[in-house]
Amino acid sequence: MSFIWFLIIGGLIGWLAGIILGKDIPGGIIGNIIAGIIGAWIGGTLLGSWGPQISDFYVFPALIGAILLVFIVSLIMKSLRQAA
Repeated sequence: MSFIWFLIIGGLIGWLAGIILGKDIPGGIIGNIIAGIIGAWIGGTLLGSWGPQISDFYVFPALIGAILLVFIVSLIMKSLRQAA
């Protein structure tokens, strides 16, 4: 059951990051989950563990990491579209 919560919370964090930046995450729901999980790892590595914790995610570092990830991915996608 914790794996399902892990996917749900990862998806929500990725979705919130996309909404905050106003950018679409490539891959839809799967992209949201991946952005949330990788963003949680990035945020935890850069910012440590602080704030409320839900299903092995510290919410604030995970959200900040996901925002950084979505921003970087959107810059890469934009440059690839301009190059083509």
